[in-house]
Amino acid sequence: MQNLLSDLVVVDLTRALSGPHAAMMLGDLGARVIKVETPDGGDDSRGWGPPFVEGESTYFLSANRNKESVTADLKSAEGKEFLSRLVRKADVLLENFRPGVLDRLGFSVERLQELNPRLVILSITGFGHDGPEGGRAGYDQIAQGEGGLMSITGEVEPTKTGVPIADLLAGMYGAYGVLAALHERNVTGRGRVVRTSLLASVVGVHAFHGTKWTVAGELPERVGNHHAQIAPYGMYRTKDDIVQVAVGSESQWRTFAPLVGLDAADERFATNPLRVAHRDELTAAIEAAFSAEPADEWLRSLAEAGIPAGKVRDFQQVYEWDQTVSQGLLIDVDHPTLGRIQLPGPPLRFDDNPHAGARETNLPPPRLGEHNNSVQAWLDE
Repeated sequence: MQNLLSDLVVVDLTRALSGPHAAMMLGDLGARVIKVETPDGGDDSRGWGPPFVEGESTYFLSANRNKESVTADLKSAEGKEFLSRLVRKADVLLENFRPGVLDRLGFSVERLQELNPRLVILSITGFGHDGPEGGRAGYDQIAQGEGGLMSITGEVEPTKTGVPIADLLAGMYGAYGVLAALHERNVTGRGRVVRTSLLASVVGVHAFHGTKWTVAGELPERVGNHHAQIAPYGMYRTKDDIVQVAVGSESQWRTFAPLVGLDAADERFATNPLRVAHRDELTAAIEAAFSAEPADEWLRSLAEAGIPAGKVRDFQQVYEWDQTVSQGLLIDVDHPTLGRIQLPGPPLRFDDNPHAGARETNLPPPRLGEHNNSVQAWLDE
Protein backbone atom coordinates (compact mmCIF):
# COMPACT_ATOMS: atom_id res chain seq x y z
CA MET A 1 0.00 0.00 0.00
CA GLN A 2 3.01 2.33 0.12
CA ASN A 3 3.19 5.19 -2.39
CA LEU A 4 -0.18 4.68 -4.04
CA LEU A 5 0.54 7.22 -6.79
CA SER A 6 4.24 6.46 -7.24
CA ASP A 7 3.81 5.89 -10.98
CA LEU A 8 2.69 9.49 -11.55
CA VAL A 9 4.69 12.61 -12.36
CA VAL A 10 3.06 15.95 -11.52
CA VAL A 11 4.26 19.30 -12.84
CA ASP A 12 3.24 21.98 -10.36
CA LEU A 13 3.17 25.49 -11.85
CA THR A 14 1.09 26.86 -8.97
CA ARG A 15 1.90 29.28 -6.19
CA ALA A 16 0.32 30.65 -3.02
CA LEU A 17 -2.04 28.02 -1.54
CA SER A 18 -4.86 26.51 -3.62
CA GLY A 19 -2.70 24.87 -6.26
CA PRO A 20 0.20 23.98 -3.96
CA HIS A 21 -2.27 22.29 -1.62
CA ALA A 22 -3.66 20.18 -4.48
CA ALA A 23 -0.15 19.22 -5.57
CA MET A 24 0.84 18.39 -2.00
CA MET A 25 -2.15 16.06 -1.66
CA LEU A 26 -0.93 14.13 -4.71
CA GLY A 27 2.63 14.15 -3.40
CA ASP A 28 1.48 12.84 -0.03
CA LEU A 29 0.19 9.75 -1.82
CA GLY A 30 3.49 9.14 -3.55
CA ALA A 31 3.35 11.07 -6.82
CA ARG A 32 6.58 12.73 -7.92
CA VAL A 33 5.73 16.43 -7.78
CA ILE A 34 8.09 18.81 -9.57
CA LYS A 35 7.39 22.39 -8.56
CA VAL A 36 8.43 24.91 -11.21
CA GLU A 37 9.22 28.32 -9.69
CA THR A 38 10.46 31.65 -10.99
CA PRO A 39 14.20 32.14 -10.44
CA ASP A 40 13.66 35.55 -8.80
CA GLY A 41 12.18 34.48 -5.47
CA GLY A 42 9.99 31.55 -6.44
CA ASP A 43 6.54 30.92 -5.01
CA ASP A 44 5.11 34.13 -3.51
CA SER A 45 4.42 32.32 -0.24
CA ARG A 46 8.17 31.94 0.39
CA GLY A 47 7.99 35.59 1.42
CA TRP A 48 4.77 35.44 3.41
CA GLY A 49 5.59 36.03 7.04
CA PRO A 50 6.42 36.44 9.79
CA PRO A 51 7.05 33.96 11.14
CA PHE A 52 10.21 32.92 9.36
CA VAL A 53 12.47 30.27 10.87
CA GLU A 54 16.07 30.36 9.62
CA GLY A 55 14.74 32.32 6.66
CA GLU A 56 12.02 29.78 5.83
CA SER A 57 8.40 30.95 5.71
CA THR A 58 6.18 28.71 7.81
CA TYR A 59 3.40 29.52 5.34
CA PHE A 60 5.40 27.96 2.50
CA LEU A 61 6.31 24.98 4.68
CA SER A 62 2.61 24.26 5.25
CA ALA A 63 1.75 23.58 1.60
CA ASN A 64 4.86 22.23 -0.10
CA ARG A 65 6.01 18.99 1.52
CA ASN A 66 6.73 16.02 -0.74
CA LYS A 67 7.84 18.13 -3.70
CA GLU A 68 10.97 18.93 -5.66
CA SER A 69 11.76 22.50 -6.69
CA VAL A 70 13.21 23.63 -10.02
CA THR A 71 13.51 27.15 -11.38
CA ALA A 72 12.66 28.31 -14.88
CA ASP A 73 11.81 31.61 -16.54
CA LEU A 74 8.79 30.62 -18.61
CA LYS A 75 9.05 33.85 -20.61
CA SER A 76 12.42 32.79 -21.99
CA ALA A 77 13.05 30.34 -24.84
CA GLU A 78 15.13 28.19 -22.52
CA GLY A 79 12.38 28.09 -19.89
CA LYS A 80 9.73 27.23 -22.46
CA GLU A 81 11.82 24.36 -23.77
CA PHE A 82 12.42 23.09 -20.25
CA LEU A 83 8.70 23.10 -19.46
CA SER A 84 7.92 21.40 -22.77
CA ARG A 85 10.28 18.57 -21.89
CA LEU A 86 8.67 18.23 -18.47
CA VAL A 87 5.17 18.14 -19.95
CA ARG A 88 6.12 15.34 -22.35
CA LYS A 89 7.08 13.12 -19.40
CA ALA A 90 4.32 14.20 -16.99
CA ASP A 91 0.95 12.73 -16.13
CA VAL A 92 -0.55 15.84 -14.52
CA LEU A 93 0.01 19.58 -14.80
CA LEU A 94 -1.40 22.01 -12.24
CA GLU A 95 -1.72 25.76 -12.76
CA ASN A 96 -3.49 28.60 -10.98
CA PHE A 97 -2.64 31.57 -13.19
CA ARG A 98 -5.30 34.12 -14.04
CA PRO A 99 -7.26 33.06 -17.15
CA GLY A 100 -5.22 33.63 -20.30
CA VAL A 101 -1.76 33.88 -18.69
CA LEU A 102 -0.65 30.37 -19.62
CA ASP A 103 -1.91 30.91 -23.17
CA ARG A 104 0.23 34.05 -23.48
CA LEU A 105 3.24 32.07 -22.30
CA GLY A 106 2.69 29.70 -25.21
CA PHE A 107 1.15 26.84 -23.26
CA SER A 108 -2.51 26.85 -24.16
CA VAL A 109 -4.57 23.75 -23.49
CA GLU A 110 -4.22 22.84 -27.15
CA ARG A 111 -0.43 23.14 -27.01
CA LEU A 112 -0.19 21.12 -23.80
CA GLN A 113 -2.36 18.38 -25.29
CA GLU A 114 -0.26 18.43 -28.44
CA LEU A 115 2.88 17.90 -26.34
CA ASN A 116 1.23 15.11 -24.32
CA PRO A 117 -2.26 13.82 -25.21
CA ARG A 118 -2.33 11.79 -21.96
CA LEU A 119 -1.79 14.86 -19.78
CA VAL A 120 -4.41 15.69 -17.14
CA ILE A 121 -4.51 19.46 -16.61
CA LEU A 122 -5.86 21.07 -13.43
CA SER A 123 -6.68 24.77 -13.72
CA ILE A 124 -7.66 26.67 -10.56
CA THR A 125 -8.90 30.25 -10.91
CA GLY A 126 -10.43 32.79 -8.58
CA PHE A 127 -13.91 33.08 -10.07
CA GLY A 128 -13.96 30.62 -12.96
CA HIS A 129 -12.15 30.48 -16.30
CA ASP A 130 -15.01 32.22 -18.15
CA GLY A 131 -18.20 34.16 -17.43
CA PRO A 132 -18.60 37.94 -16.98
CA GLU A 133 -16.08 38.10 -14.12
CA GLY A 134 -13.88 35.13 -14.98
CA GLY A 135 -10.79 37.29 -15.35
CA ARG A 136 -10.77 38.53 -11.76
CA ALA A 137 -7.78 37.76 -9.57
CA GLY A 138 -8.66 35.35 -6.79
CA TYR A 139 -7.71 35.77 -3.16
CA ASP A 140 -9.16 33.70 -0.37
CA GLN A 141 -10.87 36.33 1.75
CA ILE A 142 -12.35 38.03 -1.31
CA ALA A 143 -13.79 34.68 -2.43
CA GLN A 144 -15.15 33.96 1.05
CA GLY A 145 -17.01 37.25 0.92
CA GLU A 146 -18.16 37.04 -2.68
CA GLY A 147 -19.18 33.39 -2.27
CA GLY A 148 -21.47 34.05 0.69
CA LEU A 149 -19.46 32.26 3.36
CA MET A 150 -18.74 35.38 5.39
CA SER A 151 -22.44 36.28 5.42
CA ILE A 152 -23.15 33.25 7.64
CA THR A 153 -19.98 33.39 9.76
CA GLY A 154 -19.46 35.43 12.93
CA GLU A 155 -21.67 37.16 15.45
CA VAL A 156 -22.50 40.71 14.33
CA GLU A 157 -20.01 41.54 11.56
CA PRO A 158 -19.38 39.18 8.65
CA THR A 159 -16.29 37.14 9.55
CA LYS A 160 -13.82 35.08 7.55
CA THR A 161 -12.84 31.62 8.71
CA GLY A 162 -9.61 31.23 10.67
CA VAL A 163 -7.93 29.36 7.82
CA PRO A 164 -7.99 30.28 4.10
CA ILE A 165 -10.78 27.83 3.46
CA ALA A 166 -11.56 28.85 -0.13
CA ASP A 167 -7.96 28.16 -1.15
CA LEU A 168 -7.82 24.87 0.71
CA LEU A 169 -11.16 23.65 -0.63
CA ALA A 170 -10.21 24.57 -4.19
CA GLY A 171 -7.06 22.50 -3.77
CA MET A 172 -9.03 19.57 -2.39
CA TYR A 173 -11.66 19.73 -5.13
CA GLY A 174 -8.88 20.03 -7.69
CA ALA A 175 -7.04 16.94 -6.47
CA TYR A 176 -10.36 15.07 -6.40
CA GLY A 177 -11.02 16.02 -10.02
CA VAL A 178 -7.50 15.03 -11.07
CA LEU A 179 -7.93 11.53 -9.67
CA ALA A 180 -11.23 11.14 -11.53
CA ALA A 181 -9.61 12.26 -14.79
CA LEU A 182 -6.70 9.85 -14.26
CA HIS A 183 -9.18 7.03 -13.74
CA GLU A 184 -10.91 7.94 -17.00
CA ARG A 185 -7.54 8.04 -18.77
CA ASN A 186 -7.02 4.39 -17.88
CA VAL A 187 -9.98 3.67 -20.18
CA THR A 188 -9.63 6.30 -22.92
CA GLY A 189 -5.88 6.78 -23.01
CA ARG A 190 -6.36 10.55 -23.09
CA GLY A 191 -6.20 13.26 -20.47
CA ARG A 192 -8.63 16.11 -20.01
CA VAL A 193 -8.85 19.53 -18.37
CA VAL A 194 -10.21 19.77 -14.81
CA ARG A 195 -11.34 23.23 -13.73
CA THR A 196 -12.34 24.60 -10.37
CA SER A 197 -12.17 27.97 -8.64
CA LEU A 198 -12.18 29.61 -5.24
CA LEU A 199 -15.74 30.74 -5.89
CA ALA A 200 -16.85 27.23 -6.87
CA SER A 201 -15.19 25.73 -3.82
CA VAL A 202 -17.04 28.07 -1.46
CA VAL A 203 -20.42 27.61 -3.15
CA GLY A 204 -19.74 23.86 -3.20
CA VAL A 205 -19.78 23.71 0.60
CA HIS A 206 -22.86 25.84 1.24
CA ALA A 207 -24.57 22.59 2.25
CA PHE A 208 -27.90 23.11 4.05
CA HIS A 209 -27.42 26.89 3.99
CA GLY A 210 -27.60 26.72 0.20
CA THR A 211 -30.80 24.72 0.08
CA LYS A 212 -32.30 26.95 2.75
CA TRP A 213 -32.24 29.64 0.07
CA THR A 214 -32.60 27.68 -3.18
CA VAL A 215 -35.47 25.50 -1.95
CA ALA A 216 -37.09 27.33 0.98
CA GLY A 217 -36.38 30.88 -0.18
CA GLU A 218 -34.97 31.90 3.22
CA LEU A 219 -31.70 33.79 3.53
CA PRO A 220 -29.29 32.14 5.99
CA GLU A 221 -28.16 34.41 8.81
CA ARG A 222 -25.21 34.51 11.18
CA VAL A 223 -25.79 32.60 14.40
CA GLY A 224 -22.25 32.77 15.76
CA ASN A 225 -21.15 29.67 17.62
CA HIS A 226 -24.52 27.95 17.40
CA HIS A 227 -25.97 25.71 14.71
CA ALA A 228 -28.44 27.41 12.40
CA GLN A 229 -30.93 24.53 12.35
CA ILE A 230 -30.26 22.36 15.41
CA ALA A 231 -30.54 23.26 19.11
CA PRO A 232 -28.93 22.91 21.52
CA TYR A 233 -25.80 22.69 19.39
CA GLY A 234 -23.07 25.19 20.09
CA MET A 235 -20.72 26.78 22.59
CA TYR A 236 -21.73 27.41 26.21
CA ARG A 237 -20.06 29.06 29.20
CA THR A 238 -19.43 27.06 32.35
CA LYS A 239 -18.10 28.13 35.75
CA ASP A 240 -14.53 28.50 34.48
CA ASP A 241 -14.39 27.92 30.73
CA ILE A 242 -16.42 27.10 27.64
CA VAL A 243 -17.62 23.77 26.31
CA GLN A 244 -19.24 22.76 23.06
CA VAL A 245 -22.29 20.52 23.05
CA ALA A 246 -24.08 18.87 20.13
CA VAL A 247 -27.54 17.48 20.86
CA GLY A 248 -28.36 16.05 17.46
CA SER A 249 -31.42 13.89 18.06
CA GLU A 250 -34.58 13.82 20.15
CA SER A 251 -33.30 10.87 22.17
CA GLN A 252 -30.17 12.86 23.02
CA TRP A 253 -32.37 15.80 24.01
CA ARG A 254 -34.35 13.62 26.40
CA THR A 255 -31.07 12.57 28.02
CA PHE A 256 -29.52 16.03 28.04
CA ALA A 257 -32.46 18.07 29.35
CA PRO A 258 -32.50 16.61 32.90
CA LEU A 259 -28.73 17.15 33.19
CA VAL A 260 -29.33 20.90 32.99
CA GLY A 261 -32.54 20.92 35.03
CA LEU A 262 -34.96 21.17 32.11
CA ASP A 263 -38.09 19.23 31.34
CA ALA A 264 -37.62 17.59 27.94
CA ALA A 265 -41.35 18.04 27.31
CA ASP A 266 -41.33 21.78 28.09
CA GLU A 267 -43.62 23.35 25.48
CA ARG A 268 -40.84 25.76 24.46
CA PHE A 269 -38.30 23.00 23.84
CA ALA A 270 -40.20 19.80 23.10
CA THR A 271 -39.08 19.56 19.46
CA ASN A 272 -36.04 20.73 17.54
CA PRO A 273 -37.97 23.44 15.62
CA LEU A 274 -39.26 24.79 18.93
CA ARG A 275 -35.78 24.74 20.44
CA VAL A 276 -34.39 26.63 17.43
CA ALA A 277 -37.21 29.20 17.73
CA HIS A 278 -36.50 29.65 21.46
CA ARG A 279 -32.71 29.37 21.16
CA ASP A 280 -31.94 32.41 23.34
CA GLU A 281 -34.08 31.13 26.22
CA LEU A 282 -32.58 27.66 25.88
CA THR A 283 -29.02 28.98 25.84
CA ALA A 284 -29.66 31.06 28.95
CA ALA A 285 -31.11 28.05 30.78
CA ILE A 286 -28.18 25.82 29.81
CA GLU A 287 -25.56 28.39 30.83
CA ALA A 288 -27.34 28.99 34.15
CA ALA A 289 -26.97 25.29 34.89
CA PHE A 290 -23.43 25.08 33.49
CA SER A 291 -22.29 27.98 35.70
CA ALA A 292 -22.46 25.74 38.76
CA GLU A 293 -19.57 23.45 37.76
CA PRO A 294 -16.23 23.77 35.93
CA ALA A 295 -15.89 22.72 32.31
CA ASP A 296 -14.00 19.49 33.01
CA GLU A 297 -16.76 18.30 35.34
CA TRP A 298 -19.40 19.01 32.73
CA LEU A 299 -17.41 17.24 30.03
CA ARG A 300 -17.14 14.19 32.29
CA SER A 301 -20.89 14.19 33.02
CA LEU A 302 -21.82 14.67 29.37
CA ALA A 303 -19.49 11.88 28.27
CA GLU A 304 -21.00 9.50 30.81
CA ALA A 305 -24.46 10.37 29.49
CA GLY A 306 -23.43 9.83 25.87
CA ILE A 307 -23.88 13.47 24.86
CA PRO A 308 -21.31 14.69 22.30
CA ALA A 309 -19.26 17.50 23.81
CA GLY A 310 -15.76 18.88 23.67
CA LYS A 311 -13.24 21.59 24.44
CA VAL A 312 -12.00 24.45 22.31
CA ARG A 313 -8.27 23.72 22.04
CA ASP A 314 -5.53 26.03 20.88
CA PHE A 315 -2.95 24.72 18.41
CA GLN A 316 -0.45 23.75 21.09
CA GLN A 317 -3.11 21.65 22.80
CA VAL A 318 -4.14 20.07 19.49
CA TYR A 319 -0.63 19.01 18.50
CA GLU A 320 0.18 17.72 21.99
CA TRP A 321 -3.10 15.77 22.25
CA ASP A 322 -2.57 12.02 22.30
CA GLN A 323 -5.51 11.54 19.94
CA THR A 324 -3.96 13.80 17.30
CA VAL A 325 -0.66 11.96 17.55
CA SER A 326 -2.33 8.54 17.42
CA GLN A 327 -3.95 9.39 14.07
CA GLY A 328 -0.65 10.02 12.33
CA LEU A 329 -1.42 13.70 11.91
CA LEU A 330 2.16 14.79 12.57
CA ILE A 331 5.09 13.72 10.40
CA ASP A 332 8.82 14.14 10.93
CA VAL A 333 10.98 15.38 8.05
CA ASP A 334 14.65 16.30 7.77
CA HIS A 335 14.79 19.80 6.34
CA PRO A 336 18.07 20.94 4.72
CA THR A 337 18.02 24.26 6.59
CA LEU A 338 15.95 23.62 9.71
CA GLY A 339 17.06 20.11 10.57
CA ARG A 340 14.45 17.68 11.86
CA ILE A 341 11.02 19.34 12.01
CA GLN A 342 7.43 18.25 12.44
CA LEU A 343 4.72 19.12 9.93
CA PRO A 344 0.97 18.52 9.94
CA GLY A 345 0.55 15.25 8.08
CA PRO A 346 -1.87 13.85 5.49
CA PRO A 347 -5.43 13.44 6.85
CA LEU A 348 -5.97 10.05 5.21
CA ARG A 349 -5.55 6.52 6.54
CA PHE A 350 -5.76 3.31 4.55
CA ASP A 351 -6.71 0.09 6.33
CA ASP A 352 -5.80 0.07 10.04
CA ASN A 353 -2.28 1.39 9.72
CA PRO A 354 -2.07 5.17 10.18
CA HIS A 355 0.83 5.24 7.72
CA ALA A 356 -0.44 2.78 5.09
CA GLY A 357 -0.82 4.41 1.70
CA ALA A 358 1.46 7.26 2.63
CA ARG A 359 4.98 7.81 1.37
CA GLU A 360 7.67 5.59 2.80
CA THR A 361 9.86 8.69 3.24
CA ASN A 362 8.37 12.17 3.41
CA LEU A 363 10.22 14.94 1.59
CA PRO A 364 10.65 18.30 3.30
CA PRO A 365 9.40 21.45 1.58
CA PRO A 366 12.21 22.21 -0.91
CA ARG A 367 14.58 25.12 -1.07
CA LEU A 368 14.21 27.22 -4.19
CA GLY A 369 15.79 25.39 -7.14
CA GLU A 370 17.12 22.63 -4.91
CA HIS A 371 16.42 19.93 -7.52
CA ASN A 372 17.49 21.72 -10.70
CA ASN A 373 20.33 19.30 -11.38
CA SER A 374 18.52 16.07 -10.49
CA VAL A 375 15.45 16.92 -12.56
CA GLN A 376 17.61 17.97 -15.51
CA ALA A 377 19.47 14.66 -15.29
CA TRP A 378 16.14 12.80 -15.27
CA LEU A 379 14.99 14.66 -18.37
CA ASP A 380 18.24 13.78 -20.10
CA GLU A 381 17.88 10.05 -19.46
